[in-house]
Amino acid sequence: MSTTVTVIGAGLGGLTLARVLQRHDVDVVVYDLDAGPDARPQGGMLDMHEESGQAALRAAGLYDEFRAHVLVGGEALRVLDREGRAHLVEEDDGSGGRPEVPREELRRLLLESLTPGTVRWGRKLVSVRPVGGGRHELTFADGEVVVATVLVGADGAWSRVRPLVSEAMPSYSGTALVTTRLYDVDRAHPAAAAAVGSGSLMALAPGQGILAHREPGATVEVYAAMHADEAVLASDDLRGLLLDAFSDWAPELRSLIAEADDAFVPRPVSMLPVWHSWPRTPGVTLLGDAAHLMSPFAGEGANLAMQDGAELAAALVAHGTDDPVAIEAAFTEFEAAMVPRAAEAAGESAANLEIALRADAPAGLIEVVTGHGLSVKQLSDS
Repeated sequence: MSTTVTVIGAGLGGLTLARVLQRHDVDVVVYDLDAGPDARPQGGMLDMHEESGQAALRAAGLYDEFRAHVLVGGEALRVLDREGRAHLVEEDDGSGGRPEVPREELRRLLLESLTPGTVRWGRKLVSVRPVGGGRHELTFADGEVVVATVLVGADGAWSRVRPLVSEAMPSYSGTALVTTRLYDVDRAHPAAAAAVGSGSLMALAPGQGILAHREPGATVEVYAAMHADEAVLASDDLRGLLLDAFSDWAPELRSLIAEADDAFVPRPVSMLPVWHSWPRTPGVTLLGDAAHLMSPFAGEGANLAMQDGAELAAALVAHGTDDPVAIEAAFTEFEAAMVPRAAEAAGESAANLEIALRADAPAGLIEVVTGHGLSVKQLSDS
């Protein structure tokens, strides 16, 4: 019987790791602070990249099931300026390589593929410390104490596991996103629906942007982006703040804010250092946002987390989990591939954030797309 792999965090990366390990009969347990799988919203649409997210789904044996949840027409995209003029229009002809899927459905698919009881809900990690031999003692808020021999921090931006290997903390980028939703858009919000089209919208201006995408059920999720002091996000009237900030935008674009049916949720864009790495630390590693939190402006976060999970599982299966030397070999192999891959994506994400909202927006983005073959879809995954 294999040594149990202990995963902190039931996000897409941690669940992919658990699924692939179970396919190879490796024991795994996942601890998550949420009370259950539906304790909070999971976010909007994700575009799954062939080389990362889709490859991970194949490794997990869930590719066909994933395809059943793809949003038809979701790869269409429109790039506009603040006056509503179209600078780029891409239709979804079904031949694209980045199909859109609801994050919630993708997570549910992974959860339902696991052996019942794999995820231990309502387990908030409050402290973790090394106890020798590559083992770590985990203490949870409910008083449970667990000693882990193979520990994986998949617990996101503010990871409790990361301090075991790194002193790095996320820093605010200077750009904030505020999210909301419109429902029954084709009937209740026709101008907003027409602006977004059948897939995604990126309306850009210097220092500002309105990003939106279709979801199943005639829903549109909206992201208002702007350069702002992080303290601004504490406003108790985010709708009013945004309407003032976007006062000179075209009416159909402002309607995405003015007519929003849901609450406005601030989401500061924070990042770890682009080349975030750490000394090999016995018995523990990181994946996903815990390892390489980056801006969403390359659409890589969820895809890389899932690729991390699949590749870490493959390394643990190949080397084994019963021998400390084998565990270290697996972690070393995984980190050697993951760190430079993540650094490249993080660098691209940071550059795209600057380009998308720079002084000549949306011209900078269009220049990148047309001059270097970058798919603008990379910028729309949040």
